[in-house]
Amino acid sequence: MTTDIIEKTKKTAGLYFKDFEGERPFDLWRSFDKDLAKDLSLFITGQMYAREKIPHQTRQLVTVAALTVLCRLDELELHMHAALNVGCTPQEIAEVIFQTAVYGGVPATNQALKTLRTVLEEKDLWPPEQ
Repeated sequence: MTTDIIEKTKKTAGLYFKDFEGERPFDLWRSFDKDLAKDLSLFITGQMYAREKIPHQTRQLVTVAALTVLCRLDELELHMHAALNVGCTPQEIAEVIFQTAVYGGVPATNQALKTLRTVLEEKDLWPPEQ
């Protein structure tokens, strides 16, 4: 394991998940298996999220879309925070969620919009500018 991957993991985790008050997946994993949690974190955050093939904003909007369609609301909340942290606007996040209605259905879109509203309220960004 290289020092480079460890540093990328720390940098990317700090960028994405700063100020997130909820339980992070790493914390959950660590409560069951400390070594596996480290391996997962180094791969997911240090290698996948840290890739420079697409901007962090694009990566987070793709993640929001996928989690919306899958109705994974806990992870979605985490990545909405991450999307805002890397510079996505509330309007961009909402637009991505609306786009998913075609593929995931209106109920999934509604649940995601409710989650976005909660996140924006927590960050004192509600209501968003129109």
